[in-house]
Amino acid sequence: MTPLALGPPAMEPVTLTEARQFLRLDQTDEDALLATLITAARLMIEAASGRCLIEQPWRIVLDRWPAGGEIRLPLSPLLRIEAARVYDVLGAAQAVAVASLTLDKAADPPVIRLTGEVPEIGRAHGAIEIDIAAGYGATAAATPAPLRQAVLRLAARWFEQRGDVAGRDAQALPAAIAALVAPFRRGRL
Repeated sequence: MTPLALGPPAMEPVTLTEARQFLRLDQTDEDALLATLITAARLMIEAASGRCLIEQPWRIVLDRWPAGGEIRLPLSPLLRIEAARVYDVLGAAQAVAVASLTLDKAADPPVIRLTGEVPEIGRAHGAIEIDIAAGYGATAAATPAPLRQAVLRLAARWFEQRGDVAGRDAQALPAAIAALVAPFRRGRL
C-alpha cells in the first residue's frame, strides 16, 4: 500500500494573524517566512501524531484487494472516500461503485471494507487507486485545540530561534509541544 498526497490542505490550522498575535508582531515584513514555518510545523506535528490536521486529498495505491476484505489505512482521521478505480489488463480505469466500499471512520486505524462487487485487477502493480479525504475537517476550527497550539508554538519557536538549534534538538519536538501531541499520537502500521 502506498499513500500519495494529491495536494496540500486549502488552509493551515493556524493563520498568519494568529501567529503574528502570538509572536506580538505588528509588521507583516516576515509573513512569507512565518507562513512557511506554519506549514513546516503542521507537517512535523502530523508526522509526530500520525494524524492529518486539516482536510487534504490523498490517494491510496494497492497492488491487489486484501484477502480479508479490509484495507487498514495509514492515514487518520478519514473524512470520506472520494473515488476508487481499478486498472484492467489494457490499462483502462474501471470505476468502483460507491456502495462496494464502506469506510469505518471509528476504527483506528481507519478501515475500508469491501461490501460489494469490485472489478478484477488487470496488472501486477498499482492496480487499485482509492482517493480519500483525510483530516479533522476543512477548517482550522475542526482541528483539536492542542494540535493547533502545537503547530503555533513550534512555528513560533522556529521563528524566534532561527539558526540557534542544532543537532538532535533540531529533529525532536520540544517537551512542551510533544506533550500537546501525545494524546493524539497513533501507532504506526
